[in-house]
Amino acid sequence: MRRIDRSFQVNNSMPALKTFALIHPLTPEQLHSFQSAFPDIEILHAESGMPRGFEQAQAAAVHWNVNNFAGLLAAGRSLRWLHIRSTGVEQLAAAAQTRRDVTLTNGSGNHAPNIAEHVLAMMFAFARQLPHFVRAQDRREWKPVRSDRVFELSEQHVVIVGLGSIGLELARRAKALGMRVTGVRRRAAMPLPPSVDEVCAIFDVDEVLTKADHVVLALPLTEQSIQLFDKRRLACIKPGAYLYNVGRGQTVDHDALVGALASGHIAGAGLDVTYPEPLPDNSPLWVFPNVLLTAHTAGATPRSYQRFEALVMENMRRFSEDRPLLNVVDKAVGY
Repeated sequence: MRRIDRSFQVNNSMPALKTFALIHPLTPEQLHSFQSAFPDIEILHAESGMPRGFEQAQAAAVHWNVNNFAGLLAAGRSLRWLHIRSTGVEQLAAAAQTRRDVTLTNGSGNHAPNIAEHVLAMMFAFARQLPHFVRAQDRREWKPVRSDRVFELSEQHVVIVGLGSIGLELARRAKALGMRVTGVRRRAAMPLPPSVDEVCAIFDVDEVLTKADHVVLALPLTEQSIQLFDKRRLACIKPGAYLYNVGRGQTVDHDALVGALASGHIAGAGLDVTYPEPLPDNSPLWVFPNVLLTAHTAGATPRSYQRFEALVMENMRRFSEDRPLLNVVDKAVGY
């Protein structure tokens, strides 16, 4: 988990943590874990919506499916800290502009290992032509593919656009497979992360795309990232490369992607996120045999919940002791 300075807060000290709200689907055992860990704190719980007494809570943690952030912030008059389980917090950050007294934290790092493995699963699926074999099995056909249609990931070049926790976890795994790893982030001048061969700034991404066998988008949604991969930028990608999106669907122009897939310029796409979601049933993306759609599921595993619980409990202790919180969100930037 990354530690970020708490200077975004207006108040220099936090009130005592007496009431904490969890708006999140929980088993009785999961709820008991919070209650037993913090016996002196009143734990309010609701699967969705606001639990009774929410206006008294000094802090809360919510599931990624919660979207009534303006209502939560208006009702939570005592709130000073609000945590969301997801990494992307663009809606919450925008709503929280009116509450400068509320510190936001997110789940950055909680989902990184499983999302990185999800991307690799899609890469392997394309490398070994698994979608072809699954369809053939559904038809009970023994249908080998030509050897020139499969490939090995070792010595191939992956460009990871977005070197946050997900991008770094993916880089580590890709490097272990013998891939060349290029990372793309806002500022290239920062120290080179482990497992990354080179880093370029987002403004120089077009040049590295021409060399990529695989392009992975792990970007937050900001004004700068909306449709960052439009028709012109997709055309910069090396012909025959594969595109993956595990960030936000709005970062890709889907009409342009459909065109690139239809022409063969993009050999295949692994999309965990789309825009809108769910993907409309008339979208051409459904019918491409070289598109994998995984319904925004890359972030959810039992172990990702365990990391969420550990992070929230650690920040509850830090809040109670008036220490800096982990994973503080810069409201102005949106992540």
